[in-house]
Amino acid sequence: MAPPSSTLVPKIKVQLKLAIARLRMVQKRDEALAKAQRRAMAQLLEQGKVESARIRVENIIRSDIITELHEVLELYCELLLARAGLLGENTGAACDPGLEEAVKSIMYAAPKTEIKELQLVRGLLAERFGKEFVLQAMENRDGKVSERVIRKLSVAPPREELVQGYLEEIAKAYGVDWPPGRARREELGAPPDFDMGGGEGGDGDGNGDGDGDAGQKEKSSLEESLLGEDEVVGAREEELSKATPPRTFGPASPLQVNPPSPSTENIHPKVTLNKVELTPTKKPPAAGSTAGKKPAEKKGSIADGIPDVDELAKRFAALKR
Repeated sequence: MAPPSSTLVPKIKVQLKLAIARLRMVQKRDEALAKAQRRAMAQLLEQGKVESARIRVENIIRSDIITELHEVLELYCELLLARAGLLGENTGAACDPGLEEAVKSIMYAAPKTEIKELQLVRGLLAERFGKEFVLQAMENRDGKVSERVIRKLSVAPPREELVQGYLEEIAKAYGVDWPPGRARREELGAPPDFDMGGGEGGDGDGNGDGDGDAGQKEKSSLEESLLGEDEVVGAREEELSKATPPRTFGPASPLQVNPPSPSTENIHPKVTLNKVELTPTKKPPAAGSTAGKKPAEKKGSIADGIPDVDELAKRFAALKR
């Protein structure tokens, strides 16, 4: 058996390599253009020009479809290059079943693309397998052409849900609140009427009378004078926990997932969604303490509740001295 002629297969291999390089270059170019077009779409949505954005976004969708087509054709070219030995040199011979889908898909798609190197590959493959094989591939008589290639070469307009999905993803990627209110709806557990209080024109008590600051300061001064150091710290932490918004307010954050680091004041930190725990865990009674014994009752102590009037009068008299 004489060795096959070494003219056609080397030419096909060279053109396949050139086609692969051109396909990759075109994909990078299209990706760069798509980024600029997406930025322009985000600006249109931000300006409220929704109808204009809907029309122009179809170009972005079409560009993405063509890019995906180029990726598929690049894979087919790499397959033919890797299996070039199965192409053979005999003109008009039957195509190997392992190459038939790749060869017919390239023949079907090459005339519909702008890649000249791919069209040259098609010409060499047509010379190798004959005119009837080319007609069979162009008409897809036996269904060997890839369905992905056929769908991506379709000229049908994109579906409405696809256009809507593209616009929403572009708006989300560039931080545009579209559709209006989308960002607020994505807030996890944030009630619509959430109010932290203490805003301008208010006093933080929610009634807007403006006299809450002076009363709050007087109340804080009285509490600090009556309470000990530990009680003051506990009261301030409780007030801080009430003023801090719940962890479910605002967008999701990694800090809401990971528990806080253990500290000397909170050895076993907890993560709760409904309440922020800031007060340290109460220490258990020490060994040898008066456990089981009834402690002596102290009149007017903070542990028993609010002191009576006589005790308050005595403390005020002591403060005036």
